[in-house]
Amino acid sequence: MITQRTLGSQGLAVSAMGLGCMGMSTAYGAADEAESIATIHRALELGVNFFDTAEVYGPYENEALLGRALAGRRAQAVIATKFGFRIEAGVTKGVTSERAHIRQAVEGSLRRLGTDHIDLLYQHRVDPAVPIEEVVGVMAELVREGKVRYLGLSEAGVATIRRAHAVHPISAVQSEYSLWERNLEADVLPLLRELGIGLVPFSPLGRGFLTGIVKRAEELPASDFRHLDPRMQGDNFDLNLQAAQVIADIAEARQASPAQVALAWVLQQGDDIVPIPGTKRIAYLEQNVAAADIMLWGSEVAALEQALSHVAGPRYNAQRMAMIDR
Repeated sequence: MITQRTLGSQGLAVSAMGLGCMGMSTAYGAADEAESIATIHRALELGVNFFDTAEVYGPYENEALLGRALAGRRAQAVIATKFGFRIEAGVTKGVTSERAHIRQAVEGSLRRLGTDHIDLLYQHRVDPAVPIEEVVGVMAELVREGKVRYLGLSEAGVATIRRAHAVHPISAVQSEYSLWERNLEADVLPLLRELGIGLVPFSPLGRGFLTGIVKRAEELPASDFRHLDPRMQGDNFDLNLQAAQVIADIAEARQASPAQVALAWVLQQGDDIVPIPGTKRIAYLEQNVAAADIMLWGSEVAALEQALSHVAGPRYNAQRMAMIDR
């Protein structure tokens, strides 16, 4: 059974590793609802109780899937979801955190999730048109009304985090963090620790690259989120594959998988960090959870960090990077 950690200083207790549910409905190939629900149920059996979704995943489909999977089991789960995109006729049309949208989005999430409260509500992306103080003000109202328990931000920068936390305590910030992407270490992570805010890393396996079994972006279908990933294209793929060989080498020596080594590194970065690797397969879930039993040696950590200190290619293409508050 996996242990528990606390996100933030407000008392949000979750399993030390969560489950990212996005890929069960979108972005990573064909959906398989039966297997996805079985994976969620197996997660609960293994002590994983922290489930991450969002209204935009699908859109809407992922929240509904999680709601069906947790029917009759809601008390065992900690649900995190997100608002912040304008969705028209099933198509995402940019960000919005207007008051009316936040309230409409939360009501829709509650309905699809089949619950009367959201444990952790994130603003999915910062909306430059709406001051963060106004956004968090509305989120705080939802806390007082009992519809939300704790507040979070996703991909927010240091100024936004500080301003938001001054309005209402922020319990968690979600952002990409892994051996593959360490941009938070210079300023965001120190600020989170100063303010007592937890970090929830998504894509802790580098969108699958660090597992050692991912294909080139050019070989993936257009429906796959990674099809346009700069780090998985052309020469970048070859350079990054060479750099990631150290993960495979350590995994072989440890009789573990590369994914387990990569997750073990994230887990060892602090007890205030709760990664949410995504999967829709029981076998991968069980493999990921077992990573919590691996304690990397200092020499292994140093070798991993040195080899992956310079990843080839930008994190996202220019369009996606423009939505990151840095």
